[in-house]
Amino acid sequence: MRDGKIIPLGEEYLVITSDNSGGIGRKEKDVVPVPYETVSYFAFRVAVMECMALGATPISVVMHNFCGDSEWKALVSGVERGIQELGLSEISITGSSETNMPLLQSALGVVVIGKMKTNELPEISLSAGLEFAVIGKPLVGEEVVMKPTAIAPLELFRWICEQEGVRAVLPVGSKGILYELNQLVTNETVDESMVQVDLDIYKSGGPSTCFIMAYQSTVEEKLSLKIGPHFHPIGGQTPV
Repeated sequence: MRDGKIIPLGEEYLVITSDNSGGIGRKEKDVVPVPYETVSYFAFRVAVMECMALGATPISVVMHNFCGDSEWKALVSGVERGIQELGLSEISITGSSETNMPLLQSALGVVVIGKMKTNELPEISLSAGLEFAVIGKPLVGEEVVMKPTAIAPLELFRWICEQEGVRAVLPVGSKGILYELNQLVTNETVDESMVQVDLDIYKSGGPSTCFIMAYQSTVEEKLSLKIGPHFHPIGGQTPV
């Protein structure tokens, strides 16, 4: 099962994905103090990666802002940064700000709307001879700010999505690598004993600081050369 809603619309399909952020920002009671540009950048990152992982092209971003009306420009700036890193264009940004009630903590919701020609997702099987890898490292909270070089870059994510031989990608969310592997693989269960990787497979991936890639072994050298230190191959998936 993938995150996101796919809606038929004529000869195309709309794809709707989203992410939420709470207690992160510049308010006194926020848990993680960061600029609002950073808040919106990472919320957009999650939603847009989920949208593109489904095979869609992002066309619009909708923000639900509970950080304060004065922070709107900074929030837009963070989304624009993500759009620029992806090399995308013609993406509209809209939304609404809560201006009636002041909140003690920051909160933000981001929705990404995309479109695609087909809603057929590839079936990923452990017995199909595919290889798996995690790109980036799972980080959460202050780690996201303190370890930026461990985060899989958005431009790299888009490049991987476009490569022949890459069968599927899936961002890692709050439930960790093992959970997302089970979302990616079709009609099979992946347990801990079947996963060998130099990362914590239960740790939250926070704002999708890493993602899983299923690919054909014939393209591994090309991929690993491009990905570099962000490449963490997963071994041992096939049960003995």
